[in-house]
Amino acid sequence: MMMVRGEDVSRVASNLVAELWSGPRTRLPMGTARTAVFLRTYRQGMAPCAGSMPCDDVDLDGPWHFHDMHQLMCTFEGGLEVEVEGGRHLIPRQLAAWIPAGIPHRMNLHQVRSGSIYFPQEMVERPGDRIRAVIVSPLMREMTKEAMRWPLHTPDSPQRTAFFSAMAYMCNEWIEDEADLFLPTSDNARLENALQYTADHMDRKLPEVCRHAGMSERSFRRHLKSAYGLSWEGYRSQIRLLRAISLLNETDLSIDEVASRCGFESPSGFARAFRATMNQAPRAYRNHIRNN
Repeated sequence: MMMVRGEDVSRVASNLVAELWSGPRTRLPMGTARTAVFLRTYRQGMAPCAGSMPCDDVDLDGPWHFHDMHQLMCTFEGGLEVEVEGGRHLIPRQLAAWIPAGIPHRMNLHQVRSGSIYFPQEMVERPGDRIRAVIVSPLMREMTKEAMRWPLHTPDSPQRTAFFSAMAYMCNEWIEDEADLFLPTSDNARLENALQYTADHMDRKLPEVCRHAGMSERSFRRHLKSAYGLSWEGYRSQIRLLRAISLLNETDLSIDEVASRCGFESPSGFARAFRATMNQAPRAYRNHIRNN
């Protein structure tokens, strides 16, 4: 049996990235979701095998790609964006990205410390067919940390096999605990302008947003609903919650002040919206972050 810890983990991961993914930084074009390239997570001629890949202080805007293993990516410091066709999932600390095999995506990671677990397709019974931002349970976080003992391509062992089999089984449950923090993007310039203005001015009302974008309220609502099945109020709520998560992570502002800065009409309204998405109150979320 081989266990890898500490500096050896970083060395193994760096060597693996250099071997498999030397292209993304230097040769692969960014492309689009429809021209995504296949990135292997195992050596040529080898069968896929569950394993981990730690990433420390990564600063990368990656190309569009897909792989033929499922990926569970937890952030320990910082946050990341996972872009899919039509929008992006924002993954702050305390959330994880679940990326099923075969789904085109690209990642933006800036000063992020994270760990990814890769599973062969047959190991997860119900992987779903879309990328999700999932809420990290204490068990998921601890198992992800422990999984860093076994980077991809290090020798197998009965202990390793049993560990990843158990983790893959738990993924069926974990990925159901989803946080809806998806932000749509659009090829419609006026619609995108309205969405960006909403993100930049969270306190503005819909008539002002529509005037800025040169759209009627009726047309804007129709286009947004048709493209994404989303109301403007729903989109604005997502923006406000993401900003609140950032403030809870990075500042010592009171809960009331966070609610006010993010445009919520009352602390109680903020708490209800936060709990509905994150399955816990803002204060409990902050305490969890500070204690982990």
